[in-house]
Amino acid sequence: MTQGTAGCIHSTAIIGPEVSLAPDVAVGPYAILEGPIRVGAGCRIHARAHLIGPLTLGCHNEVFPNAILGAPAQHLGYKGEPTRVEIGDHNIFRENVTVHRATTHSWVTKIGSHNFLMAGAHVAHDCIVGDRCILANNALLGGHCVMENNVFVSGNAAAHQFCRLGRLSFLSGTSGISKDLPPFIIIQEINQVMGVNIVGMRRAGVPSSSISAVRQLYHIVYLQGRSLPNALAEAEATIGHVPEVQEYIRFVRASTRGIAGVADSARMPGRDLDAAA
Repeated sequence: MTQGTAGCIHSTAIIGPEVSLAPDVAVGPYAILEGPIRVGAGCRIHARAHLIGPLTLGCHNEVFPNAILGAPAQHLGYKGEPTRVEIGDHNIFRENVTVHRATTHSWVTKIGSHNFLMAGAHVAHDCIVGDRCILANNALLGGHCVMENNVFVSGNAAAHQFCRLGRLSFLSGTSGISKDLPPFIIIQEINQVMGVNIVGMRRAGVPSSSISAVRQLYHIVYLQGRSLPNALAEAEATIGHVPEVQEYIRFVRASTRGIAGVADSARMPGRDLDAAA
């Protein structure tokens, strides 16, 4: 590599004239950066990574070999507009990760900060990803998905286009959703609710009193055979003062795709207490 005003740049890297790099950015061999790109301080772009602008990459991101950030949308309606990707700080994009830019100039593909995208993960056009999310190996977000903070999508799991994944929700390995995944809830297989993400809530510092309230919410909504409007009304009347319960209710009432039902195996006594343990 050569050290200069653009940081540590390997002699075989291809850096386009519209690329702006912070002084300490490192770019590995055969990496390609083309189009209007801004890369913040402390970023490391590994060998053979490919970044395509318009793209903004914040500070202290790491892009591993063969990852592609900012490729055109995989959408038949995409007309080649110079749409963009915006990425925050302290993210990790492992090998073969792909992040596609938006389909029109009025939208954006956006990834927050402190996210970990493992090898082969894919974030499609127009997705919005919050902070501290994990997409495990080969996890897939279809177009226009929204991931709130602290979501975990396990290996080979997929979210259908336009799905929303609430804060601290958990999509299990080789599972899929075509409906919205509410906050704090675990889904396995296809749209099958299996319990509460208790371990994730504890790790995120959610108070034990709030976790207990979410357990109670789970029983009311999923295990008592009520209609969803009646279950939400009951939860609101009994534990609606708890912020996490309010968050769940707001999310579900705002859903346009609907939410998944509970799997039969999740009706076993205590199943919600053991979820994600």
